[in-house]
Amino acid sequence: MTIRRLAPADATAYRALMLAAYARHPDAFTSTPAERAALPLSWWEQRLDPSPRAEQVVFGAFDGDTLEGAAGLLFQSREKARHKADLFGMYVAPSARGAGTGRQLVQALLHEAAGREGVKIVQLTVTEGNTAARTLYERCGFEPFGVEPYAVVVGTAYLSKVHMWRAVAALD
Repeated sequence: MTIRRLAPADATAYRALMLAAYARHPDAFTSTPAERAALPLSWWEQRLDPSPRAEQVVFGAFDGDTLEGAAGLLFQSREKARHKADLFGMYVAPSARGAGTGRQLVQALLHEAAGREGVKIVQLTVTEGNTAARTLYERCGFEPFGVEPYAVVVGTAYLSKVHMWRAVAALD
């Protein structure tokens, strides 16, 4: 598996992977397949801004030329929150699970966050009860700091999100 930062040229494959993720695991994502499918390809390309100081970055896991997983980081832009980044959109296709792909993606994002001036922590949310994802994040050093009840609604079910964080560099 090759892990690398996605570029605008990867937008079509990234869009397809994430639309499959939203459809397969509606409880894991805030976005719905319909909401994201309605967005133009240019939205997906902009999310993959290749500039060194892009507000968000997405890394992909490739098996040959096939995108098998992705995860992103959103860097906070407000002055009082610039020390934080949010991990978003973590997904590994079923065919690539169990081989450490998720861990490699998280490690790549942590390395990226540590390389950004001033970034001290990465935060994320994981749906309560998603034991596999939570275990992955805990193995990567994330710790829970709270639970948001009624965070998302899927059909008629309200689901809670566990908020987690991890330092990426020594805190001052």
